[in-house]
Amino acid sequence: MREIVLDTETTGLDPADGHRIIEIGCVELMDHLPTGVTFQRYLNPERLVPLESQRVHGITDEFLAGKPYFAAIADELEAFLGDAPLVIHNAGFDLKFINSELHRLSRAPLPLSRAIDTIEIAKSKIPGARYSLDELCKRFGIDLAMRSKHGALLDAELTARVYFELVGGRQTNLKLAPRDVAEVVADAMESRAARIRPRVLAPRVSEIEAEAHAAFVNGELGNDAVWNWR
Repeated sequence: MREIVLDTETTGLDPADGHRIIEIGCVELMDHLPTGVTFQRYLNPERLVPLESQRVHGITDEFLAGKPYFAAIADELEAFLGDAPLVIHNAGFDLKFINSELHRLSRAPLPLSRAIDTIEIAKSKIPGARYSLDELCKRFGIDLAMRSKHGALLDAELTARVYFELVGGRQTNLKLAPRDVAEVVADAMESRAARIRPRVLAPRVSEIEAEAHAAFVNGELGNDAVWNWR
């Protein structure tokens, strides 16, 4: 099963106010394991980035000046996403921005039904907890040393780790390859294999109980008793 973990950085909180995407980061998963394939693009938003937003992600107008517009990477992005489910932390926010960009190009939007929202999973798994990406990473012991500021690709990688924990738990270093999984399963099955007892246990039924049981089977059930089937 192929899934894509997706995150964006933007100039602000709402595309209805003219805010745009400035970074898209995606991580490919196969059967809940990272394949090592990623997609990251910085984008020129065709507007200035407010200082309060720069404080969050550290992406400046000067850095974005020579970057491509969304229209230039739209085909590449849609090809990378394919028809895979999209794992997103706070899916409504990111899809709102992506669909705003797609709308500008008269392209079909990405339906919200395609998204797997890690916030919604967290709410059902750990009710009453704090659901920010930072808080969930701390809860699951995921290293945040690299996250001095937000970044779409980095946050997609962290979201993938949180997702693994929420759906059953994986090694948080994300280095468990499919071959390793097979070996772990094989070891587990071997350890759980049936063992042959070295000697037969002594019967716990007394002679009186055994005779009473035999009388009941032969007298009450007769030849129809399954004990007498051959």
